[in-house]
Parts: sequence; C-alpha cells; structure tokens
Amino acid sequence: MSLKNGLRILDWLASQGEGAGLVAIADALSLPRSTCHRLLTDLVEGGYVRQLVDHSRYILTMRMTSNGLEFLSLTGIADIAQPIIERVAAKTGELARLSLVDGDAIIWVGKADGQRVGFRYDPDMGHAARLSCTSTGHAWLMTMTDEQAVALVIKQGFGQPNEFGPNAPTTLKALLGFLHAARVRGYAMIDEVFAPRMSAVAVPVVSGSRCVGVISLAGPRVRLTVEKIHEYSVPLREAANELAQLSNMAGFPGRPPLGKG
Repeated sequence: MSLKNGLRILDWLASQGEGAGLVAIADALSLPRSTCHRLLTDLVEGGYVRQLVDHSRYILTMRMTSNGLEFLSLTGIADIAQPIIERVAAKTGELARLSLVDGDAIIWVGKADGQRVGFRYDPDMGHAARLSCTSTGHAWLMTMTDEQAVALVIKQGFGQPNEFGPNAPTTLKALLGFLHAARVRGYAMIDEVFAPRMSAVAVPVVSGSRCVGVISLAGPRVRLTVEKIHEYSVPLREAANELAQLSNMAGFPGRPPLGKG
C-alpha cells in the first residue's frame, strides 16, 4: 500500500509544474496527512522529490526522467529512431515526435524540430499523451477496436477545450468520429484540438499485429495546413514503416492494450 500511494504521489506531482504543498497533495489523493508526509519524506530521501526552499511545496526532480532516458539508451531505441525523426523534421520543417506505447499509455520519448537547431526544452517529453485530444493519441487509438479505444479514454479522461484546443472532443461520439476518419485516410490529423492555432498529423508504428509507437508532426495551423498535412503524411508513413521494420531489432518496448495481440 505504501508503494502504491508513493507512486500515486509521483503521478500527481507530474501534473503540478510548480509543485504542491503537503495539504494539497494529501487532499487530492485522499491520504491522511501523516501518511502523505511520511511518503514524501521517503521520496525526498530517494531523490525523486525535493522540497522547495520555502518548505511549503514539493516538486519532482529529474530522477524519473533520467531513469527513463537511461533505459532508452540501453535499448538502443534512441540511437536508431533519432536519425529517422530528424530526417522527417528536416524534410517538413515542423516539430517531429516519436512516442512509444507503455501499457495503457503512450509516452513522448523523442523529438526533432525542423525550425530550430540545438537544445530546446519540451515540457511534454517523457509525459503520456492525452489520448482524446492529441494526434498521437488518435493514431494509437485508430489501431484498436472502438471498444478498446473507448475503454482507454474513459480510464484517462477527456481533455477539456479550456485546457487544450477549442475543438477537443468531449464526448465518445465526437472522439469516435475522429478515429473513424483516421482509419479511412490511414493517419490521424487534428486542427486546434491539442492547442489553439495548432494542427498536427500522426501515423502509428505497427509491428506485426500491434502498435508499438507513433510518429507525429505538429505546427502552427497557418503553416501546417490541410494540404500540407496530406503531403507530409507520405514521409510520415515511410518513417513509420522504417521504424516498424527496425522495432524488433531495437527491442521497442510496448505491451498491447487490453490484451490485444
């Protein structure tokens, strides 16, 4: 139980960019404050959480991110996938991202920006994509049955338009409309769904009978128009096929959702 609650704290703090105080954490997770304080102390000692200098807020450290990056480097995924992502970004001039399936979530793990060079902080790296309102989420969900897709979205919850884009779907009917259209065209596309004035396109990386990841492009809708999305779907599909062929050699992690083979 202590481990489970400790992991719940880590998951919740991951959504609190400026950290949170003991009372807020305990109340949000329905934990006794004494229990929450003990778990936070353990997490601080383990290097996963730090307490800010004002001693009122707790915030995640980079420990989990570091562990995840170390794992990716050991599998060889980053070395194999990064050149492919960079090629797509260079060809399109847009932000290209790779995400990998991890159980019932899909995590952004790599990127290349066709508009910029050098290091650029990306707050979404290492985070799970919101399935209902990202092209990445839609591209993964389109590989499932409607029932499997709905189950995952209900589990995670809908992204609301006031938090994402004005066209973010908030009902199962609206979501399934996106997915049905994506299956027909062979790729997912969104316009002001993840964020205002932004559009995106994504293609699933399917190895054998399962989706192991997604490769996507995102950019301002004035530049990444519907016509450009259709055009860029071609190099995206080529990259997805290349990644799929390499996935077995690289040992891409990924467990089929809901027991799908």
